[in-house]
Amino acid sequence: MTTGTRWALVTAVAPIAWGSTYYVTHRFLPADQPLWGAALRALPAGLLLLAVRRERPRGDWWWRALVLGTLNMGAFFALVYVAAQLLPTSTAATIMAVSPAAMIALAWLALAEKPRVRAVAGALVGLVGVVLMLFSGIGAVSPAGVAASAAAMLMSALGHVLTKKWTATADVLSVTSWQLVAGGLVLTAAALVVEGAPPALTPTGVAAFGYVSVVATAIAFSAWFTGLRHLDAGAVGLIGLLNPVTGVVLGLVVAGEPLTARQALGLVLVLVGVLLGQRAGRRTVDRTRPPAYKGPDHG
Repeated sequence: MTTGTRWALVTAVAPIAWGSTYYVTHRFLPADQPLWGAALRALPAGLLLLAVRRERPRGDWWWRALVLGTLNMGAFFALVYVAAQLLPTSTAATIMAVSPAAMIALAWLALAEKPRVRAVAGALVGLVGVVLMLFSGIGAVSPAGVAASAAAMLMSALGHVLTKKWTATADVLSVTSWQLVAGGLVLTAAALVVEGAPPALTPTGVAAFGYVSVVATAIAFSAWFTGLRHLDAGAVGLIGLLNPVTGVVLGLVVAGEPLTARQALGLVLVLVGVLLGQRAGRRTVDRTRPPAYKGPDHG
């Protein structure tokens, strides 16, 4: 197994875990307080990682953590919930599937990662695969929902590229904890203003939030940012397409939903797109090594 393949497998933990949150959230968590749902997902995860690393941000990392936490978690989670309320899941997921192409373009501008033909082809093939898996036709579409979904996609793509740019010498777990705490605090403030008191949770709800916070957030974002450290941004973005794949597979295995021939073809195309992206990003893994950790002040 090559080094690039190992880092790709580590990165894949993130979208697979994120894909599982659809089922857990729909089945076990309250749907009427989405901002609190996002805050209770992000803030405990950040505090857990902060307790593990026991390192506070210094210097530029105070404002960087706030910027990245808002882009990657705070505003992103809130916009995704707005989009989920206003758009069919298929439409929102199709818009989010443009994220690999956005990451390729932003990495070119911000990181001088020149787009490669395989990566661009992988993004296009993956997008077609997501459309085949999830898109069920255009009905009445909310312009506000489209705007929220597109904004979430662009903000997360920018946040991921900036994370790669700013964290070359910073400890991954520390940076992840700072972002999650910052994003969680932003969400908590918004939830208090918009939704009032936090929801009352049953033991099942507490367990579900524990899974979403620890596995699908703390562990998942740590894996994702580790991938950004070692792989091209475009390659990591394409691995993110495993998110809707996981949702479809869980629907088939756990919820007993049928798998159509069109969805099966979509699954194959998404996997082909992901593999194309990893082949395109292999050069970065083989020819570069991240510098030694020098502490947060040197990020």
